Amino acid sequence: MLTMTLENVLTEIENQVLTITINRPEKLNALNAKTIEELHEALIDAENDKEIRAIIITGSGAKSFVAGADIAEFANYGVEQGKLLSATGHFKLFNFIENYSKPVIAAVNGFALGGGLELAMASHIRVASDNAKMGLPETSLGVIPGYGGTQRLAQLVGKGKAFEMITTADMINAQDAYKWGLVNYVVTQEELLNKCKEIAAKIASRSPISVKTAIKVINAGYNNKYNGYDVEIEEFGKMFGTHDFKEGVKAFLEKRKPVFNGN
Repeated sequence: MLTMTLENVLTEIENQVLTITINRPEKLNALNAKTIEELHEALIDAENDKEIRAIIITGSGAKSFVAGADIAEFANYGVEQGKLLSATGHFKLFNFIENYSKPVIAAVNGFALGGGLELAMASHIRVASDNAKMGLPETSLGVIPGYGGTQRLAQLVGKGKAFEMITTADMINAQDAYKWGLVNYVVTQEELLNKCKEIAAKIASRSPISVKTAIKVINAGYNNKYNGYDVEIEEFGKMFGTHDFKEGVKAFLEKRKPVFNGN
């Protein structure tokens, strides 16, 4: 995978990092079914490319990361269509990213509303520009967040703040998002992608199999089907059978940089 251009999604690889740009500026990068499908395709391709160690997702232009779902697309849906819309989004994009084998960094430039904030929250790390505005406005439209927002927001900012943000439908600014733990960093618009690339470069220098396993184990702690501590013990033990563990220890003892291969 070198460079792929789809209708609503642009991709670029540099230094083992794939940057995916949602490119619907005339719609403030709103998510429609086609864009979700294209993001899914891009992520599947990246998962199968061993050269890619981390992903950055952003939106085109300075105004918007993703301004939400494309409301016109589902304005006339009924109950079963609504369920299918949510379930498909969970499967193809939001849960898919949360459980992705490589770290996904959301570069939040401008508006991240509704499905846009849900996309950022599904990502593993979030960096916001200082002009970012975030919120889940669904209750102002007579609906609720349907792409994991009711669950992930509470995990990130706590139950009380999640209740407030979702029931009032109010937006918050980048500084409040940082204060509440919704984003990892706030930087200027000019610094946004560079900050994300800096984080991604650090990740790219680490053991890919260790990073993949860490994502799995951290997520297990938020899944009531698992005991996160038990998963950690099991996966920790498995690491001792990997090439990367042997190489990492050997390099440490020999006082040199390790050469990881992800096995």
